[in-house]
Amino acid sequence: MRVEGEIKRWGNSLALRISGAMAEIPQFKAGSKIAVDVTEDGLVIKKVEQQKKKFKLPYTEESLLAGMTPEKAHADELATPTSSELGL
Repeated sequence: MRVEGEIKRWGNSLALRISGAMAEIPQFKAGSKIAVDVTEDGLVIKKVEQQKKKFKLPYTEESLLAGMTPEKAHADELATPTSSELGL
């Protein structure tokens, strides 16, 4: 499909309004990430692949730490730094 438009001045820059079929067919929305290939003949605008969705972990930090005590975490077995290690 070919759609004609007009490049207009926008401040100190040039702008092309993406409307109608130019926005609907590639499903562009405000905030869409794009890549622009620039050649002497013109521009090719493509959507950038969306980042993979973050997966939801089955457990929360709170649920993993529920019931944790210093003894269960072996905090009593941690080494105590000496004064020379602390620079005293």
